[in-house]
Amino acid sequence: MLTTLQTAYSDTRAADLAWALGREPLPALAVLDLQLDGAKLQMRLLGASHQVLLEEERGTCSETVACIPGSSTPLPLGVAKRLGDWEYEFAARVETLSEGSFAGRAQELLALVTDHPHGLAGTFPGSPYAFTAMLAQQTEGQVRWRTWHAYPQEGQLVVTRTRVGVAAPVP
Repeated sequence: MLTTLQTAYSDTRAADLAWALGREPLPALAVLDLQLDGAKLQMRLLGASHQVLLEEERGTCSETVACIPGSSTPLPLGVAKRLGDWEYEFAARVETLSEGSFAGRAQELLALVTDHPHGLAGTFPGSPYAFTAMLAQQTEGQVRWRTWHAYPQEGQLVVTRTRVGVAAPVP
C-alpha cells in the first residue's frame, strides 16, 4: 500500500533518528493492520518515521524508530534483547548514494513495498523520493520486518531489519 503522507516534509536528517522499545502508540499518518498466523502486527507511519506494534499470546512488543525530540537513544547498529518469551533482534545501517543511484533505489523500493500485501509506504510532499517504507513477514514462528527511511537531501537511506521470535529456553 502506498500513500502520500499529509504532513509537511521537514529537513530531518538520518542522524536524527532514534530507536526505542516499549513506547505507547504515537499519532500515525498511515496504518496497516496485519494478521500473521496468530500474531497481530500494526505497522504505523509517523510524521517522523515508523512504529511497529506486535501483539501475540506471549505478549506485546513496540518498536519505534523516529526523530523524537528529547530522545537520548540514538539509532543503534544492532540490538539483541530478551523480551519475556521472545528474542528481539534489531539492526540498522545507513547507505549513502549518489543522486542518480538514490532515485533508482527509491523507485525500486517503493515498487517492491507498494505491490506487497504486507507492505506500507508513505511519501512526503515536496520530494518523490522522501519516503518511509515497511515490509513484514512471518516465517517459522518468527515475525520479521524491514524498513527504509529516505533522506534525499542527504542522499541517505536508513535501512533497518527486525526479528522477533520465541526465545530458546534458558538452561
